[in-house]
Amino acid sequence: MRTARFALDPSFTIGEVDPRLFGSFVEHLGRCVYTGIYEPGHPSADEAGLREDVLELVRELGVTAIRYPGGNFVSGYKWEDSVGPVEERPRRLDLAWRSTESNRFGLSEYIAFLKKIGPQAEPMMAINLGTRGVAEALELQEYANHPSGTARSDLRVAHGDKDPFGIRLWCLGNEMDGPWQTGHKTAEEYGRLAAETARAMRQIEPDLELVACGSSGQGIETFAEWEATVLQETYDLVDYISLHAYYEETDGDRDSFLASAVDTESFIENVVATCDHVGARLKSKKKINLSFDEWNVWYQSRPNPHPVEDWQEAPRLLEDVYSVTDAVVFGSLLIALLRHADRVTVACLAQLVNVIAPIMTEPGGPAWRQTTFFPFAQAAQYGRGQVLDVRVESPTYETKKYGEADLLHATAVRAEDGSVTVFAVNRSQTEPLPLEVSLSRLGLTTVVEHSALADADPDATNTLDDQERVTLHQVEGTTLQDGTLSAVLEPLSWNVIRLS
Repeated sequence: MRTARFALDPSFTIGEVDPRLFGSFVEHLGRCVYTGIYEPGHPSADEAGLREDVLELVRELGVTAIRYPGGNFVSGYKWEDSVGPVEERPRRLDLAWRSTESNRFGLSEYIAFLKKIGPQAEPMMAINLGTRGVAEALELQEYANHPSGTARSDLRVAHGDKDPFGIRLWCLGNEMDGPWQTGHKTAEEYGRLAAETARAMRQIEPDLELVACGSSGQGIETFAEWEATVLQETYDLVDYISLHAYYEETDGDRDSFLASAVDTESFIENVVATCDHVGARLKSKKKINLSFDEWNVWYQSRPNPHPVEDWQEAPRLLEDVYSVTDAVVFGSLLIALLRHADRVTVACLAQLVNVIAPIMTEPGGPAWRQTTFFPFAQAAQYGRGQVLDVRVESPTYETKKYGEADLLHATAVRAEDGSVTVFAVNRSQTEPLPLEVSLSRLGLTTVVEHSALADADPDATNTLDDQERVTLHQVEGTTLQDGTLSAVLEPLSWNVIRLS
């Protein structure tokens, strides 16, 4: 067996992990909201109709910023429909997902949901710049954030929310580069609109954090040119540009699928280069950070196993069931985000419940963890602190999509107390991978834990009928002696090694 190696040194770091790296995403799509987080009448529902069993799992997952209400949904969204007495809210056609939106769950309910999760949950509000514009954005901002004494803020108070929502983080539209988007625009059109909106919003609250729409994927035809054009208009007005990426196994090419994070890291680095090029051209000292506010494994090519008619309310859409293999790729995507924590300071797992999600529910029934739940929960818990610079020396393998790729994908995070957590994936489908890590000047003496997600059946899943088929297990034999960590990573595995 060939050994993979890397060295860790406290003098060589990437950057501090922003808690927002562990964000998620709630869109009015399928059953994410209705019978997902919100189901009045469910045995676990609280007085507001929120499922307590789901809230418990969301807290365990450790999510921070939660992006809302879309996604493609937001480009046809009228925020006014989602406030006030529930019985008076209108039903609308949602063009994005050809569904009917009841608006029973709206802006106030979203804020209440975040409060129930806990203080770590932060609102990340998306604005409709597809079918609406500056005026509507300002009215939403006034309703949400102004204390009182104006038409919109007093309306919020009249609706029962005396205190302003205090939303600091705003997305200026969603995927406006995509022809599928309601109100799709050219880069020039969107850049001007985003700039006008940002400038106006900052006249009310100068310290807002604003996210401009980047490309919907690295493979889209206008990639990089879109970012450059949009940032030319918005560079001094926004704080972030967004990235979206989804991956799936196609044509049985599992080797390439396992190397998906090669594309993720390339995507990040190319967007950073584009941002910095625009900054240099504008002679600006400002750095634009990245909001990777949609990422996941998503089997877009698979047919929906559930029959759905147009304009249903909360149909079963995008309810992917994730395998061990999917969870290993998912963990590798998390590693890619951590490895670029100096510039990726917001990231949102898309989505939170039922829709390509780590948490699944059954209407009137249970909620359970998908395989992807475990890597996210561990990263959110132990991936806090300084990301150390990890440069692996690893055996490689060939992939059709990405060429030569390392079998080892890894990063490490040093906490404030000096403890270190190593996150590592073995991409080999058949062979264990010995790992040696030199721990120069870190003062570590003990292996606290080596846990892994792996299985003899790489296609094993957690389902309604077998909710705990796949879970984490402890790995024996991992040692730390004379400043060297020695471990063996199982084939096709996600690993977390905690050291103190």
